[in-house]
Amino acid sequence: MSTTLTTTPEAPPAAPARPAYRVTGRRVLASEWAKLWSLRSTWITLGLGLLFLVAFGLIAANHYKSGVGSPHQDRDFATATAVSLSLFGTNFAQLALGVLGVLVTAGEYSTGMIRSTLAAVPRRLPVLWSKAAVFGLVALVVATVGAFVAFGFGSAIVSGTPAAMGFTHPGVLRSLLGAGLYLGLVGVIGTALGALLRSVAGGISVLVATLMLVPGLVSLLPSSWQDDISPYLPSNAGESMFALTHDSPALSPTAGLLVFLGWTALALAGAAYRLVRSDV
Repeated sequence: MSTTLTTTPEAPPAAPARPAYRVTGRRVLASEWAKLWSLRSTWITLGLGLLFLVAFGLIAANHYKSGVGSPHQDRDFATATAVSLSLFGTNFAQLALGVLGVLVTAGEYSTGMIRSTLAAVPRRLPVLWSKAAVFGLVALVVATVGAFVAFGFGSAIVSGTPAAMGFTHPGVLRSLLGAGLYLGLVGVIGTALGALLRSVAGGISVLVATLMLVPGLVSLLPSSWQDDISPYLPSNAGESMFALTHDSPALSPTAGLLVFLGWTALALAGAAYRLVRSDV
């Protein structure tokens, strides 16, 4: 008598269910928003940018008010307006916002966090667009608020002087909004330079040279060359966006905006090309 043993094959253990995960534009934006506000430097540098914009505007307005009617009044303030005085701190605020833009992208390369970021978003370019959009929007809001606050206090200081203006004066709102937009785009350019150069020091150096040193070097060229080159420099084109009055060689506000948008697009294109073509 024989017996036959039969065995039932055991079913393989079920694989653990993988959580549903899909990279979307909204999730990338939310991630970059969270990373931006988790940095202490964000709060400090944004605060400095706002302080520079308001404080230097008030200092310029007070300086003008103290010299009204004096034979020793500074020539630079002779034709000043409440708008130009209030926005006097724009050149200082652009450095703070531009430097923070560089830190937003180049800081991840210096810490190595960019590897985790690109592992989560393999297509890479959405990371750059999200960083630029998030920080550009934040810089735009902060700068616009600062411009309106500076003008509100500055116009009160110079009330009763030849520079006096109100919000209803022609061109005032356009100038204040133009200053906010200019500083917001400077933040985007800083973000692009950080991604392009992948170095905090390098990005800041190029930013400062582009906005402050190059215009000084161009001023050393012959006058005929200056008139052809100077209006199209990033800083001069940006200044025409919020200037209340324009000299003959300067661009109109619309032309200045288009030129500055072109510089911004060029910086983003360079950053996108390197991000896609080279390893991190």
